Amino acid sequence: MRILLFTGKGGVGKSTIAAGTATLAARAGHRTLVLSTDAAHSLADAFGTTAGSEPTEVEPNLFLQQVDAQRLFERSWAEIQRYLLSVLDIAGVDPVAAEELTVIPGAEEVLALLELRQHARGGQYDVIVVDCAPTAETLRLLALPEALGWYMTRVFPVERRVVKALKPVLSRAAGVPMPGDSVFDAIERLHHELDEVRALLSGPDASVRLVLTPETVVLAEARRSYTTLSLFGYRVDGVVANRVFPAAGADDWRAGWVVAQDAVLQQAEESFAGLPIWRSSYRPAEPVGADALADMAADVYAGADPVARTDAAGPFRVTRGEHGATLHLALPLVARADVDLARHGDELVVTVASYRRLLTLPAALARFDVVGARVEQGELRVRFEEKVS
Repeated sequence: MRILLFTGKGGVGKSTIAAGTATLAARAGHRTLVLSTDAAHSLADAFGTTAGSEPTEVEPNLFLQQVDAQRLFERSWAEIQRYLLSVLDIAGVDPVAAEELTVIPGAEEVLALLELRQHARGGQYDVIVVDCAPTAETLRLLALPEALGWYMTRVFPVERRVVKALKPVLSRAAGVPMPGDSVFDAIERLHHELDEVRALLSGPDASVRLVLTPETVVLAEARRSYTTLSLFGYRVDGVVANRVFPAAGADDWRAGWVVAQDAVLQQAEESFAGLPIWRSSYRPAEPVGADALADMAADVYAGADPVARTDAAGPFRVTRGEHGATLHLALPLVARADVDLARHGDELVVTVASYRRLLTLPAALARFDVVGARVEQGELRVRFEEKVS
């Protein structure tokens, strides 16, 4: 099964590109599902149809789903929410306000990914295309499973034991109900499901495509996204430059835009060297409906397979040497000064700008010492050698 995620700055047309790619895949004979993690669902509008909480067949082999976040929220979060509501009730919080306070920020996007997991496990589809939320929300979302994993392995077991041992005392002293086993079980289940999502999306069958328009500000955000997605272990296999003005027959006004866009596209070629950059021309009318979307996508991919897998290695790998090993982490478009590196026990803490990743080292590396690190050819390379006794 192939999974493609499309993201980009709000307003660049990522929903249209995602819908067109899905339509092209379906017409090539792949049973294809397209769904959105963006709270502002616009996929149904792109197809000129309506969508329900279950996959709806738009045309042969093509299915569209608008995730029912409320239903999924009740399924995955209900037990935890009931406990939080009981605490807020004792604290005297208004019931309506309490309902709002117990909803996770970004819950709709998170739960859409859990729906993706269900479809992947079901094996009904050859291709799943995901129209992601705008870039910043997507990056926070894709970092969540690993961040929660750190909490679950380091803090959660101790917290659960402490609450279990002190529950009678704490309940009497504080007058607040302590979480029971069902609450802890629900948290563990949610963590397990998100961990499966991360494994799925960082695996060899999944990749991210960045959608941008030829504007300096948009390109700058796409560059940062490329670096950050790589930091968290997600493959980026291409870039779609959308709304490119055609040079032919341009009047003076449009000719100025063509020149400005060409300069940005040249920078994009340099920034994303090694990745395909597909171009989508500014069209005289917005592509709405499966036929228009398929025509647009056919122009974008220009005969290339829209769901082809990348041959590139994943962003994280380890190579072995005579006396140790080297950890390679793809960090395109950064210099050594942009990276902060620290080690705490069996964890390597990598910070780039405002994003931080805690890498739990493989057992083979955890027993080695870090003896050097450098950023070279778009990679962070950390050298490990056996500890000197």
